Amino acid sequence: MPIPPPEPEKVRFALDLDLGTASFEYAPSASSSNAIVYIFNRDLGEGIITTAQPDGRVLPTEPFPAMSGDSIVITFETEEQLSSTCVRMADGQSSSAAECVL
Repeated sequence: MPIPPPEPEKVRFALDLDLGTASFEYAPSASSSNAIVYIFNRDLGEGIITTAQPDGRVLPTEPFPAMSGDSIVITFETEEQLSSTCVRMADGQSSSAAECVL
């Protein structure tokens, strides 16, 4: 079964402007159950890899380099396939209005 791209509305960042870092979390989604999750900052060329929980949620990650407005590519990988979305870094809940071009 194909997995849909990560939904920006389920993305939440905790941005620390003083340290130039952010952590990522994702609300539950059955389609991303136990997926490998890649969070990659295209502007800085760095990111973090974690694993989604059985209910598809991603618990808050360790901080990774980020600044407000950076392009963040979020990829979920299951045994069958991978699917990505890009959003602009902003503190708090994201939205489809923050999507960027892959």
